[in-house]
Amino acid sequence: MPKIISNTTPILSLLKINKLDLLEKLYGTIIVPKAVFQEIEQGVKKPYYTDVSKLNWIKVQEIQNPDSRAYFIDLDKGEAEVLILSKEQNADLVIMDEIMGRRYAKQLGFKLTGTIGILLKAKERGFIVSLKNLLIELNEKGTWLSPKLISKAIKLAGEE
Repeated sequence: MPKIISNTTPILSLLKINKLDLLEKLYGTIIVPKAVFQEIEQGVKKPYYTDVSKLNWIKVQEIQNPDSRAYFIDLDKGEAEVLILSKEQNADLVIMDEIMGRRYAKQLGFKLTGTIGILLKAKERGFIVSLKNLLIELNEKGTWLSPKLISKAIKLAGEE
């Protein structure tokens, strides 16, 4: 079974547009480090909040060496733990949106995707009808996406 480790933002973004189930459809089990779970829990009063610990396909795991967070001083705790856990678990895929975290992940040799990559894959597999509409909805619900990135994704989805 492939090891897929996710950061907070992609999970929150998919929750905002009611598409968290795409992670399970596309990848089966998802692993999140404890810091990511704690970040999700900070949004308990948000209208889209879901207790991911009750989803049997999301596994919360602690990193083995908390001291290794010190190597990622320019990342938040969740991003750092995603990279540490990905290294510890020899992850097959890292799901992360933040630019700095993605840079580290690439340097560490991880295969990467993010929210838009998930939505593109879901469109390709027929799980969603319109990528463009979901990107518009994400933007309306407070997730900032660069216009250039939106345009590129819409083009890749064949929705120009």
